[in-house]
Amino acid sequence: MELPAASVNESEQQKFALPVDSEHKATEFRLFSIAKPHMRSFHLSWISFFSCFVSSFAAPPLLPIIRDNLNLTATDIGNAGVASVSGAVFARIAMGTACDLVGPRLASASLILLTAPFVYFTSIINSATSYLLVRFFTGFSLATFVSTQFWMSSMFSAPVVGSANGFAGGWGNLGGGATQLIMPLVFSLIRDIGATKFTAWRIAFFVPAMFQMLTAFSILIFGQDMPDGNFHRLKKSGEKAKDEFSKVVYHGITNYRGWILALTYGYCFGVELTIDNIIAEYFYDRFNLKLHTAGIIAASFGLANLFSRPGGGYVSDVMGKRFGMRGRLWALWLCQTLAGVFCIILGLVGSLSVSVFVMIIFSVFVQAACGMTFGIVPFVSRRCVFYSLFQSKSHPF
Repeated sequence: MELPAASVNESEQQKFALPVDSEHKATEFRLFSIAKPHMRSFHLSWISFFSCFVSSFAAPPLLPIIRDNLNLTATDIGNAGVASVSGAVFARIAMGTACDLVGPRLASASLILLTAPFVYFTSIINSATSYLLVRFFTGFSLATFVSTQFWMSSMFSAPVVGSANGFAGGWGNLGGGATQLIMPLVFSLIRDIGATKFTAWRIAFFVPAMFQMLTAFSILIFGQDMPDGNFHRLKKSGEKAKDEFSKVVYHGITNYRGWILALTYGYCFGVELTIDNIIAEYFYDRFNLKLHTAGIIAASFGLANLFSRPGGGYVSDVMGKRFGMRGRLWALWLCQTLAGVFCIILGLVGSLSVSVFVMIIFSVFVQAACGMTFGIVPFVSRRCVFYSLFQSKSHPF
């Protein structure tokens, strides 16, 4: 069952704009507030994650142009898509440890600044190999999802942490849909100004690269690791225990619950990343659509994150309050099963209108399953390492 938040005295409460528990985690989630530190951290986290999603999936909407310019084969494109996702997986393992050791603020901003140059480098690639490499290294930036969820679990208490994680992750994932609209539009504007199409797509990559860097600086300037301050000060003052790298890794890899959730999450978010990589090209080729039209259809898949992943987190919180952890787990199982069913149906239908309809339903369930997963994650462990790994400061199961 869910554990109630401990009480907090009135003087401590007055230090924060939102009601807090004994750990100073917010017990309410006010979506349209920018109150520091809780809601400000929320907005910084999802916007930075959004920018990384835009960068990581800036190439797929322009693939029909890029593949003609670089003479890419279907195998080249598939390998690059796998490389992008693989980069994210490897980076997330490291990001979990980094969050435990230096906090989500420095970990997130550092990764964003380290991967931004590869977005710029996309403008000068000239072969299938270089295309694969920039997709691989740019994909590392998606590990900011780990810092996003770690940050939210450090700022929000058990009754609302599912909603906070769902909105932060979901609105960040909106970047996967938004880039399907943004990149074709940016490409068209640059081409209309006078650039050739093989030059325009290269210049277009400066937009997501600059956006990504701006979010990193915003985190460094305005962000805060925990309700009471940043990791460095808290550890220096003794308010937070210092973690050792070996212990962080050990506790992560020996927590079997983390492995189970990593597997289930791979079958919802992993599928989502795969669809983000190929959906625009799929509709462009299969139904002989214009690039802009295929981009709009593909965007609807990612843009469902506006409500689907947050909805999953909210449902997880509701089920948790009513049925405890068992309710959260059954909700996740049902949602993910339905997502799998609609994924199979999507591959079988041959009509454009039916394909779009099924894709949208599939997107809602697969993204809601992601949100439900991170309604459970904060209860697994007080440590972050492994895959997302799994980043809570809340109570264990």
